[in-house]
Amino acid sequence: MAKKRKQPVRPVKKEDATLTLSDSLGDDILEKLKAAKKELSDLEKSEAEAVEKERVKQIRKESEEREKNKSFEELLNEYEGTGDKY
Repeated sequence: MAKKRKQPVRPVKKEDATLTLSDSLGDDILEKLKAAKKELSDLEKSEAEAVEKERVKQIRKESEEREKNKSFEELLNEYEGTGDKY
């Protein structure tokens, strides 16, 4: 019976070790991906700003409603606190 020879371990070439995905993609594809990434981040920022504006609007509306629905006692207590000046 013949013995099987071990295959020699192929050393990793320095070029193969430093090869990245951006190197293997074409420049035009890489630019398209970067543009899509930028567009996505801009869209996320605009959505976050819209949510924040809506939240501020809701808080302002709730504050106005509380002010509008104050009882006479609450209004009197507020006035007494500031009425000492006069």
